[in-house]
Amino acid sequence: MELPVYLRIIEDIKEEIKAGKLKPGDIIPSENALCDKYNVSRMTVRKGLAILVNEGYIYSIPGKGSFVKEPDSEKYILHYNEMSNLINNIESTKLIEVKIILPTPKLMDTLNVAANRKIILIKRLFYSNNEKVAYDEKYIIYIKGMPIVEKEIKYATFPEIVAKHTSPFALKKELTISAQLPTEEIAKHLSLYNTIPLMVVEQKLFNTQNKAIGLGITYFRGDYCKLFARSS
Repeated sequence: MELPVYLRIIEDIKEEIKAGKLKPGDIIPSENALCDKYNVSRMTVRKGLAILVNEGYIYSIPGKGSFVKEPDSEKYILHYNEMSNLINNIESTKLIEVKIILPTPKLMDTLNVAANRKIILIKRLFYSNNEKVAYDEKYIIYIKGMPIVEKEIKYATFPEIVAKHTSPFALKKELTISAQLPTEEIAKHLSLYNTIPLMVVEQKLFNTQNKAIGLGITYFRGDYCKLFARSS
């Protein structure tokens, strides 16, 4: 099946960039030149160029034209799932606690909520090969009438837990990754008897209005978790 012309324009320009025929800072053919080359309307050409701009291949300067963009060498795509990583998959979980709390000052600041706003707290342990490999906490802003179904929570990822109230396609997410030594409470949950460093992943979820709806913190044993990212 033949590609629509605007997609051919996109693929042809991408190929020239990847082959080094067009280098960062080079001007690409004008709209008029592309119209003549592909025998299409200006609207079709602009559709293709707009997609190339959105994908980060080119940028436009009004009155001057479109230019090849310098690639962002510091940008990586990280796929994160607290139930699966490069070292192991979570085979079983233990639900420690589910309750409604009032936010601490830190949660009030992180989730931008008032002191009297109810928060659902979920605590879980993750197991792999019958060993405790992670301790997990989720803080979700309570919505009136929100059911708390422990069976559904037990194996769900953070986006899945909130999916019944916010479409997963509408969620915006932030990740913060750090290394920390365990607190006394976390060391007790994970049965740690020495100072094994933890890899701590914080997930913050937002709705379409860019308002925070939840915070998840997973404390992985450093020897049981490995993340991977690649450039786009």
